[in-house]
Amino acid sequence: MAKRTQDSSAGPSQRQLRVGELIRRSLAETLSRGDIHDPDLAHVSITVGEVRPTPDLRKAVVHVLPLGGVNADLVIEALNKNTYELRRSINKNLDLKYSPELKFVYDRTFDQMDETRRLLEQSSVKQDLDKDES
Repeated sequence: MAKRTQDSSAGPSQRQLRVGELIRRSLAETLSRGDIHDPDLAHVSITVGEVRPTPDLRKAVVHVLPLGGVNADLVIEALNKNTYELRRSINKNLDLKYSPELKFVYDRTFDQMDETRRLLEQSSVKQDLDKDES
């Protein structure tokens, strides 16, 4: 019988998307309650934008953004330092076979959206968009 392989260009599987969303919600809840006792994370509002698990679900990249982007490097460093506690909270909230190794990175999605808006507001782009509507 042929072994199934996932084409990397096909994107994440439905299972990866579902598990990623469950992990995202669990982490967001844990961080909003302030269950992690770290002075660098105290009184910091953190947005968990996306979680991208690997196909085997053993590792996950977590895209986070502190409110306003203030002290982002410090917050991400603190989150990466406290991965053990965050993995424990995921284990308590979710019933997964493996607790994924977490790696926190800065979420650039909001920066990209701002850049897209800025580009769409340019007069040359507006002019082209107005031609298409006519």
